[in-house]
Amino acid sequence: MIFELSNDAGWHHTISLFWGAASPSGGRTFATHWFFNQIVRADPDKVGNQDPKEVSDFEVRRALLSVTDKTGIVEFARQLADLGAEIVSSGGTARTIRETGVEVTTTDDVTGAPEILGGRVKTLHPQIHGGILADPDDPVHQEDLRRFGIEGFQLVAVNLYPFAREPGIEHIDIGGVALLRAAAKNHEHVAAVSSPHQYPDVIGALRSGGLDQVSRQRLAAAAFAHTAQYDAGIARWFSLSEALPDPLVITLRRYQETRYGENPHQRGGLYVPEHDGFWGSTVRRIQGKPMSYNNYADAEAAVRLVADLEGPGCVIVKHANPCGVGLGADPAEAFSRAWEGDPQSAFGGVVAFNCSVEASVAEGLSEVFVEVVAAPRMEPEAVDIFSRKPNLRVLETPPWRSTEREIRSLGADFLVQTTDRPVPVPSEWRVVSRVPPDAGQLSDLRLAWVVAAHAKSNAVVICRDGRSVGVGAGDQSRVGAARKAISVAGDRARGAVAASDGFFPFADGLDTLASIGVTAVVSPGGSVRDAEVIAAADQHRMALAFTGRRHFRH
Repeated sequence: MIFELSNDAGWHHTISLFWGAASPSGGRTFATHWFFNQIVRADPDKVGNQDPKEVSDFEVRRALLSVTDKTGIVEFARQLADLGAEIVSSGGTARTIRETGVEVTTTDDVTGAPEILGGRVKTLHPQIHGGILADPDDPVHQEDLRRFGIEGFQLVAVNLYPFAREPGIEHIDIGGVALLRAAAKNHEHVAAVSSPHQYPDVIGALRSGGLDQVSRQRLAAAAFAHTAQYDAGIARWFSLSEALPDPLVITLRRYQETRYGENPHQRGGLYVPEHDGFWGSTVRRIQGKPMSYNNYADAEAAVRLVADLEGPGCVIVKHANPCGVGLGADPAEAFSRAWEGDPQSAFGGVVAFNCSVEASVAEGLSEVFVEVVAAPRMEPEAVDIFSRKPNLRVLETPPWRSTEREIRSLGADFLVQTTDRPVPVPSEWRVVSRVPPDAGQLSDLRLAWVVAAHAKSNAVVICRDGRSVGVGAGDQSRVGAARKAISVAGDRARGAVAASDGFFPFADGLDTLASIGVTAVVSPGGSVRDAEVIAAADQHRMALAFTGRRHFRH
């Protein structure tokens, strides 16, 4: 299914995406709402970095502080008070600040009304929102402020209920979101502070007269990104049962910039979901050069494949395709078998394990050139050995965790699908040939099927004795993929098995594999010429099994 993007002209509709938000860790953020006709770049931790000659006359005479996360709020309030600001606060925030001796005016005192409905309503009042939204240059606004006795605010600091950590109806913030949006809308006259990480820079800018209009616009962009991310989390929570909700709202935080994109002239970055810690955000780089865009893509492909192997396994990936896969009694044997699969292609590749890497493995890897080594755990002795090659990227990566859906960019549009899980169940396969596969062949067929499912289509994979010996991937024809796999396998294909990620449309693919000595094949089946393919298998006395499920990967 294609999810298209909305714009103001109504050209496409059905999906709105927000990229980024205020980072809980204080990292830089990138905010984009695809409804906009321009990109807003928000860096909420950098304010007041204008030309020193351009000094703002912005002054905070009155500040509203209402926060769930109390980190740094007392010191922030104290410094605002030192700058001459009146501190207005609500509920627990007011109590926390007052207990330290800082004078506080409660929102109850401002509104003349107590908090009601168990705290659901406390700041939703004209005395509060009038003071935030008023334009001091608008005579009508000023007349309304005088008539109703409303005093203006110049700073609003709010962070929201912890819905992402503790989802539930009572953690859906109403007043906090309204306060932030009001302040951000009126950023010409009000500073919207949405993260404790902004406090030091805001105070520094106020002390130097540098909280200028550009700085307040940055704060506003961060605030809108923060509320967008917050609302997106709520929308996801309400639509958890839907595989393809409409609209699909996504928020991503820029975890880090990569060295470059696919090519050095392109910029690139790793973005991770705000609502959960998925694979990319849990990778720990122990040593080596910073990760590139391609390093991440290849490492993800390798870790995803190795997670589907049974027993100690090693995968070597080059340009997102597996070129060597090995199973062994231990990781050292698994690596040796994977490397032997295609040493030429493995050169400069990404190596991933599904088990701990020990000294013996590190010694073997030190004798070859690879870009990245990834495993759930790197033993200290292995790390010491890897340190001899300081440019080698050594990663500790958690086991791959499947997501509910996958998203792929089509430029400005996106393809969305539920996640493919290519773990085979040989007992459910249908043997269609006269000769059935024996136990050894069945084990290798399972391995070949997993590898083929993770290779780019069209893919044909030849395996023997717990290792891949030939991978033909990304070919435009099925027989072409078979020939490519054979060209790598050579004589090792004699007595081996093969898997195809899609059905054989003609018998020529099977004939090609039989000509080099492949003795058993697994494929999805389902071609209108299946009878011809089965007849070819019987003619060559090959075992042939159909899985009934294909695993294309583009």
